[in-house]
Amino acid sequence: QVQLVESGGGLVQAGGSLRLSCVLSGRTISMYDMAWFRQAPGKEREFVSGITWSGGRTHYADSVKGRFTISRDNAKNTVYLQMNSLKPEDTAVYHCAARPDSLRGNPWYAERAYDAWGQGTQVTVSS
Repeated sequence: QVQLVESGGGLVQAGGSLRLSCVLSGRTISMYDMAWFRQAPGKEREFVSGITWSGGRTHYADSVKGRFTISRDNAKNTVYLQMNSLKPEDTAVYHCAARPDSLRGNPWYAERAYDAWGQGTQVTVSS
């Protein structure tokens, strides 16, 4: 069974940076496209960024383009999210998710495209 564990969240001032990590266990991460979602208090969970299994293609929500960078190290079974120029509106719980080959017909932003989720890591950006 696939398990995902996120880390790297915390409290940071506006304009600062954080790097999130997500370690996949139970399978080889190269079997999966990977994504980051976030959920702010009182809001729906939303897609942030995704990366194909090989790392060859990346996708970003418009709200984070140019500020966030997703990457992966398949040898370490880990996916990362480098977050720069953070804003208070980036405050949320950030979850990583794994998309298997069987679900690749679903769009990146759709939660149904993923069959494994982490518990999340809190990111708080103060103004």
